[in-house]
Amino acid sequence: MRTHRIRLDPVLVQAAIAAALSFAHLHDLAAAAGQDGWKAWAYPISVDLLLVAAWRRLRSGATKAAGWCWFIVALVASLGANIATAGLLDLGDVPAWLRILVAGWPAVAFLGGTLLAHGTADRDEAPPTDEEVPAKPDTSTAPVLPAVDPQPAVQPTAAPVPPALVAMARKVADDHRTRTGSDIDTSTLRTRLGVPLQLAEAIAAQLT
Repeated sequence: MRTHRIRLDPVLVQAAIAAALSFAHLHDLAAAAGQDGWKAWAYPISVDLLLVAAWRRLRSGATKAAGWCWFIVALVASLGANIATAGLLDLGDVPAWLRILVAGWPAVAFLGGTLLAHGTADRDEAPPTDEEVPAKPDTSTAPVLPAVDPQPAVQPTAAPVPPALVAMARKVADDHRTRTGSDIDTSTLRTRLGVPLQLAEAIAAQLT
């Protein structure tokens, strides 16, 4: 039985560790600012989701200004929590202005997520402007060509028949009339002479 060895990507491991540390710092700061229980755990989720939404907007290539704005807002919130929990801030005595920022974050995150999710205009579905619509050619000034009568069809001329062949055909026709009492038809004349149908018709025309 063949076993598959699992290979760990160092980049993914580093990203997972960084995300876990940042998540914990945001939770600790929210809890210190008076957001206890499930609310303290919701803050890091909110910040990370806003980062992901802003990053997707940047990757899509549409309205990058909004994407950069909300990406920086979420990044500052994450970096601020990391720095605040590094010993520079007394988590037992959080200042009032930080409590206000933490309490106001849900409204900011909701506004940013809504704008990022519904603020893009699909260029493909937008109706074309006057500049994008190709102009139709103006046929009002186009010259009008006079009607040309079709040339009459040229009737093919019969090929000249050698006099010797006409004389032979006349003998065959006379012999046929003597035996049958009627004029020879083109099919019989063709068979007796062994010539193509067109040539037999030309010969028959000269016999009449």
